[in-house]
Amino acid sequence: QLQLVESGGGLVQPGGSLRLSCAASTFTLDYYVIGWFRQAPGKEREGISCINRSGNRFYYADSVKGRFTISRDNANNTVHLQMNSLKPEDTAVYYCAGRSVRLGCSIYSKDYHYWGQGTQVTVSS
Repeated sequence: QLQLVESGGGLVQPGGSLRLSCAASTFTLDYYVIGWFRQAPGKEREGISCINRSGNRFYYADSVKGRFTISRDNANNTVHLQMNSLKPEDTAVYYCAGRSVRLGCSIYSKDYHYWGQGTQVTVSS
């Protein structure tokens, strides 16, 4: 079973940057599409980005397009989410999730089978 671990969250001022990482502790990420989701208090989980196996096809939600960049390093079994120009409304717990490469990218949480434990991102002055 694929196990995912997020890291890189923290407290940052508006306009700042953070880089989240999603590492696989079991199995190679080669066989999985990876998505990033976030959930703010009192809100539904939101799909914000996903990346295909080879790393040449991406999706970004409108809320993060132009500010966030997803990338993957299959050699190191890691997917990154570079977050720039952060806003207070980006404050949430961020999760990475995996699904089979046969199924392709999806922004819907119900489509993912494997989840990390989440990392808190707080954007505040």
